[in-house]
Amino acid sequence: MGYQHIVLWLAVSVWTAAAAAKVPAIIVFGDSTMDAGNNNQIPTIARSDFKPYGRDFSGGKPTGRFSNGRIPSDFISEAFGLKSAIPAYLDPAYKISDFAVGVTFASAGSGYDSATSDVLSVISLSKQVEYFKEYKTKLAAFQGPEKARQTISEALYLTSMGTNDFLENYYTMPRRRSQYNIDQYQTFLVGLAENFLRQIYSLGARKISLGGLPPMGCLPLERATNFMAGSSCNGEYNKVSSDFNGRLQNMAAKLNSELPGIRVTNSNPYNIVMEMVQKPATYGFQVVSMGCCATGTFEMGYICDRFNMFTCTDASKYVFWDAFHPTEKANKVIADHVMKTALAEFL
Repeated sequence: MGYQHIVLWLAVSVWTAAAAAKVPAIIVFGDSTMDAGNNNQIPTIARSDFKPYGRDFSGGKPTGRFSNGRIPSDFISEAFGLKSAIPAYLDPAYKISDFAVGVTFASAGSGYDSATSDVLSVISLSKQVEYFKEYKTKLAAFQGPEKARQTISEALYLTSMGTNDFLENYYTMPRRRSQYNIDQYQTFLVGLAENFLRQIYSLGARKISLGGLPPMGCLPLERATNFMAGSSCNGEYNKVSSDFNGRLQNMAAKLNSELPGIRVTNSNPYNIVMEMVQKPATYGFQVVSMGCCATGTFEMGYICDRFNMFTCTDASKYVFWDAFHPTEKANKVIADHVMKTALAEFL
């Protein structure tokens, strides 16, 4: 190798190392879009630790991810040169040495509203923050206080929740509807989201990806129950998603101007999911109105099981895996979109 080649090789190596060091870990809060198996360890029906979930995951293993394979946080971690799958904090198969480069506290069925996590007895957002505090202590013991402080401040924090607050709580249970109209409830949730971001900021978080809502009205479950409109997308729910995303964006801009050193970026999946639904062939999909599992119209969790003869053989043709959650292929499309539109600045 000539002198010039050595200099170039060293420069590239240093640049690559610097790029990798910019985000030493991915730390995740959220719901079933980000849960990698935390719910496996708690008494709840909101679980997916059985086949056919995970059938396209490495080893065909049902991990507790609500998909046939990987979820967006896994692909984002890989894009940052970290692990190809982020482990669940409560999974006893992993240790702090695993969690030091990526961990998820997310719990399927959770939301910003504590009343949402009560519906299915899952891990509330406040409890996820408690786990994060515990994680920080373990990380300091593992890496040493100074290195751990650096990891916490340089890590990328992914958040994704809100859908359950509307679909599993507000539109399903009477309590919040008796207290708030839909506009007031959105204001209430954005306030909770802001408090959460301020809290993790006070604990050291600086680089934060604030996940928005998908077009909720186009989830197979909502289309199936919208039979008065010929099972098309529920326009009212989609409008709520879009409005709520706008409010999150305004709140993020406010925090970015108020809190020194913070960078909150909006990772909004609405447009890319809508594009897959409206122009599926562009992404190689064939089916958008129903999921792959069982009849694909209402099944998720325990009613999406291995014994159902209707489950499709090739999930890559489907945008949705079950009536609520995307396939691994769709998750990859979403993650790629988020990397390009929101997270590239952290690379």
